[in-house]
Amino acid sequence: MYDRMNNTACPRISFDFTSRFLLPVYILVFIIGLVANGWGLKTLLRNWTKLKIINVFVFNLGLTDVLYLLTLPFLVMYHFMDNTWIFGDTFCKITRFCFNLNLYGSIGFLTCISVYRYLAVVHPMKVMGRLTVAHSVVISVLVWLLVSVQSLPDMFFTKTYRNKPGKCYETTSTFYVEDYLKYSLGWTLTGFCIPLLITLGCYGHVIVTLGCKKRNNKALKWKSLRLLFILVVLFSVCYIPYHVLKNLNLWSRVLSKRRTCRGWFNGVYIAHQISRGLVSLNSALNPLVYLHGSEDVPAQLRKLLRDFCQMINLRVSPKSGPAPAAKVTEEV
Repeated sequence: MYDRMNNTACPRISFDFTSRFLLPVYILVFIIGLVANGWGLKTLLRNWTKLKIINVFVFNLGLTDVLYLLTLPFLVMYHFMDNTWIFGDTFCKITRFCFNLNLYGSIGFLTCISVYRYLAVVHPMKVMGRLTVAHSVVISVLVWLLVSVQSLPDMFFTKTYRNKPGKCYETTSTFYVEDYLKYSLGWTLTGFCIPLLITLGCYGHVIVTLGCKKRNNKALKWKSLRLLFILVVLFSVCYIPYHVLKNLNLWSRVLSKRRTCRGWFNGVYIAHQISRGLVSLNSALNPLVYLHGSEDVPAQLRKLLRDFCQMINLRVSPKSGPAPAAKVTEEV
């Protein structure tokens, strides 16, 4: 049992773990996410005249990813310089704001996609005929506004130390950590828990409906199950661990500020840093929704992989004239 004690007696926190872990993760997410989202958005824009209601949400989902990915080079430099932020207090706040827009914007648009799928399966005649692309555009604007309002208070918390080169806090400094914990708990409830319950409710009803119908559309059933699987992966890997561990880590900082030590402080800190890496993966995993939502994307992906493999085989094959090249092409 742990008693109240001086902070100097607390277990040492492995702060150096953050840079060692997040630096390669951010580099990987930036490369994969930028390529995948750029390609997915390009596909949607090329088929803009065929735009469907759900594709409006998918397009906005891609925009949230790109917005966050553009800030990753600065975070990579921050961790490469051993957690030394040289870009000033304002840009630190903008960087964290973009992360929050990506995180809660992704959750919001995934929830919209879930509700749309629910309406398409459970109420196809009553509701779907009345929904238009204009409705989805208005809903998307409302999601952006709601997420911005939820994220805006975060920018009023201290993020750096006197605007000098140093830390760029993910949350805030120790002085304001108690207030930030209260804000974070409310934010978690409205920005994550409620959308999670809506998503689970929608897909629970969809699965029950598809299972009870005697003459159900097998293609629609598998399409719904694929999207459900993607959402389960995103929420289980990216969103749930991050929100649980973020608030636990804030609570450990509150206890430490009150000069109360617990043996789990270091373990929670390391787990939270891992969850930060996992939540950033949502920008690389969200393009899976493109694969689900567009019939053209899987075919283009197969063609892209086939062309890539053909290019690699042509480069590694011996240069012995045109005949071998033709043979390689036929084999691919």
